[in-house]
Amino acid sequence: MTYIAKPRLHHPTLTPNKVGYTRRDYEGKVSTLCAGCGHDSISAAIVQACWELDVEPHRVAKLSGIGCSSKTPDYFLGASHGFNTVHGRMPSVLTGANLANRELLYLGVSGDGDSASIGLGQFAHAMRRGVRMVYIVENNGVYGLTKGQFSATADRGSKSKKGATNAEKPVDLIGMALQLGATYVGRGFSGDKAQLVPLIKGAINHGGAAFLDIISPCVAFNNHAGSTRSYDYVREHNEAVSRIDFIDLAPEVKGEPAPGETIDLPQADGSLMRLRKLHADYDPTDRIRALTHVGAHQARGEVVTGLIYVDPQAADLHTALQTSKSALNALGEAELSPGAATLAKVNASLR
Repeated sequence: MTYIAKPRLHHPTLTPNKVGYTRRDYEGKVSTLCAGCGHDSISAAIVQACWELDVEPHRVAKLSGIGCSSKTPDYFLGASHGFNTVHGRMPSVLTGANLANRELLYLGVSGDGDSASIGLGQFAHAMRRGVRMVYIVENNGVYGLTKGQFSATADRGSKSKKGATNAEKPVDLIGMALQLGATYVGRGFSGDKAQLVPLIKGAINHGGAAFLDIISPCVAFNNHAGSTRSYDYVREHNEAVSRIDFIDLAPEVKGEPAPGETIDLPQADGSLMRLRKLHADYDPTDRIRALTHVGAHQARGEVVTGLIYVDPQAADLHTALQTSKSALNALGEAELSPGAATLAKVNASLR
């Protein structure tokens, strides 16, 4: 496969962010995906989010599995760390990297085949352990690399391009993430950048396990009449629970909205997300109600998008395990090899 690198030269008038990078600096190689693939729109949203948040590319570690979606990290943040794992194993490799160095920002990109089938157990444990990461599933309901078979997230009754009807019940990754303990759960649509970018920004600044299920139509195999993952279907059945905007605390924000119009959600790292609710009775901090809300709309064939659940007081795996605050590669011999007496004490505590 031939990869086409983008030119290194940038136009001198491109606007840099606070850390001196232009938006072009967050891009990667030229995409080899099908023209019009929703995955490319997600890559563009990630680029925009990282540029707006002034993220230094070398502070990002992006990991993926196998599939069309897992190719996409090559198309954004070309100057960041990257690791392409085997099918479905991205979460465990990311967990190990996170435990070794908590100073990096971990971005896991997967697909519905990669996470809802062979990697379902891996997904479950990453959520329940509270690994601090942004877990993005680019969900199109098909196996695009193997010519469009139904994936585990395909809705019952959805029709394939060749006319076959899916008779199996779908795996609901949003419901699983809520039940397993993810502390930031949202669903987006690749065709709605205005909603998608702040969702990703909020996930990046969240203090625990952040999961985003992003509907991303496959233009080659799943963008036809009868498919519930097509552009037309999602646009017609989209039920937005919130209009989201992300606000960084660095600059002073002036002006107060009228009471009841917004909810301020402080994050564990000191940042602030402001959620403007479209439904007066919807509370994104209520996990049980979020499950009920998603299920009720799903039963009506509606796709709920927006910030579905957030825990403002989220903690991560490092807090639970009380790990070293320094990266393992920064520890000296005295910390890594404390001696026989310490080893004996640890062994005694396990008896």
